[in-house]
Amino acid sequence: MIRVLVVDDEALVRVGLRMILEPAADIEVVGEAGDGGEAITAVAKHRPDVVLMDVRMPGVDGLTALRALRRSPTPPRVIMLTTFDLDDYVHTALRNGAAGFLLKDTSPRDLANAVRIIAEGSAMLTPSITKRLIDTFAELEPPGAAAARQRLAALTEREGAVVRAVARGLSNAEVGAELAMSEGTVKVHVSRALAKLNLSNRVQLALLVRDAGR
Repeated sequence: MIRVLVVDDEALVRVGLRMILEPAADIEVVGEAGDGGEAITAVAKHRPDVVLMDVRMPGVDGLTALRALRRSPTPPRVIMLTTFDLDDYVHTALRNGAAGFLLKDTSPRDLANAVRIIAEGSAMLTPSITKRLIDTFAELEPPGAAAARQRLAALTEREGAVVRAVARGLSNAEVGAELAMSEGTVKVHVSRALAKLNLSNRVQLALLVRDAGR
């Protein structure tokens, strides 16, 4: 049996969540709380497996309660609920250990399934939030981007231009034609760049340029 605590400052919302979850044979709503402070006390009393908790509440809000609960020796799994899928709330909640983030208009069936998924140790996000998180991470710099740029900063301006051209897959002859230099000069610049960067081949050069976002 999955033990659930429902936390929301609106009594009608708490009743609605209880009515959705209680018909499930494998879910038991063991208690309710009206704000984050009450939630902390209720968790200590009822020892729920999963906490369904509103983000925005007067007094102690859901994010503050989440941080407190995560510091406990045996923290419950916490699903944050909100009417608004605001990115700041999502990012803060996930950084502070939330196992899920759902909108309050989630269907009854999906809500019950989310509780089961979270109780099993997985994570659960509303689809619209998942998409935006993917989009956000796609816009972030790759790991090590700053370090890669710092390494490339050791090159001269001309060496940097050659390396970026090499990273695009151009041959020495093509680099020379593009940058108005002889093929032999291109080879010299490539060799010097490899030595400065402590790399062995052109593929490693290309990967470093890609990591730097250049």
